[in-house]
Amino acid sequence: MSDIIEVRDPRFETVVGRSVAAETLAGGFLFTEGPLWHGRDRYLLFSDMPGDHMRKWTAADGIATFRKPCAQSNGLTWDRRGRLVVCQHATSTLTRTESDGTSTVLASHHQGKELNSPNDVVVKSDGAIYFTDPTYGRLEYYGNPRPLQLDFRGVWRVGADARTPVLLTDDFGQPNGLCFSLDERQLFVNDTERKHIRRFEVTADGGLADGRVWAETTGAGKGAPDGMKIDSAGNIYCCGPGGIHVFAADAACLGVIRLPEAVANFCFGDDDLRSLYVTASTSLYRVRVATPGTAQWQC
Repeated sequence: MSDIIEVRDPRFETVVGRSVAAETLAGGFLFTEGPLWHGRDRYLLFSDMPGDHMRKWTAADGIATFRKPCAQSNGLTWDRRGRLVVCQHATSTLTRTESDGTSTVLASHHQGKELNSPNDVVVKSDGAIYFTDPTYGRLEYYGNPRPLQLDFRGVWRVGADARTPVLLTDDFGQPNGLCFSLDERQLFVNDTERKHIRRFEVTADGGLADGRVWAETTGAGKGAPDGMKIDSAGNIYCCGPGGIHVFAADAACLGVIRLPEAVANFCFGDDDLRSLYVTASTSLYRVRVATPGTAQWQC
C-alpha cells in the first residue's frame, strides 16, 4: 500500500518522507498492541490481547510464539538492564521478566486497591519506570472484565515495592501512550478519551508538574490517541484518527501516516531506526520513514 500520507505542513517531507508505503508483515490476529524492538538481536515482540498471546517476529523466520498465555499483555519496554517490562491487563499488574524467566511484580495496588489495568510504559535513563493506568483491561474482549476498585485513572512511577507505586497525577479521562522528551525534562502523556496530548515538567524528585494540553489529534478515520513515541529530532508520533499523527517540537501537526486499519501502537526498529513497526487491529505493518527514531534497547 503506497502513498498513505496526509501532509499538513511542508516539514512532513523531511521528517517522514515524500512517498511512504505500508508493508504488511503478518495478519489474522484479534487485536495487536505493544510492539517492542530488540536492537541487538533484531527481533520484534508484540501482543495480541484478546488472544492472550505475545508473539515474536524476525525477518528470517516471521511470526513465532514468545509467550502464551501472557496475562493479556499490552505495553512492553526494556529496562536499563535489558529486562522485559510488561503491562498486564488480566492481572492489573506491571511486571518484569527476570533473566531466569521468572516474573517480578513491580506495581499492583494503591492503598489496598487493585490498579485498573496498566497500559503503556516507558523507562527513564536513571531506571525509573513510568506507566499509565486506564480501565481498558477490565473491558470485555480487550481484557478481563471485573469491577473497578479505583475511582480514577492515573499516571504512575514504580515505587519501592509492588503495593506502593507513586501516583503522579490522577486527572485524566483515560491516560494511554507516553514518552519523554529527548532531554527527559518533560513527559508527554496522551488521553484517549479527550483526544489530546499533555506535556508535563519532570521535577527533580521524578514527579510531574504543570501538565498542560500540548496538542490535539484531529481528522477523519478510526482511531484515537494511543501509542506514542519520539524520534531522534524531537518529533512526536502519536496514534490518532486515520493512523499515526506526526507533531513537530512546536506542537504543529505535520501530517498523518494513514493505515488500512485503526492503529493501536508502533515502535521504531531495524538497524537504522527508520522503520515503524505498527500494530493495527488484526495486522502488523512496517513503514519506512526519513528521520531515525529513538531506541528502546539501551544495553
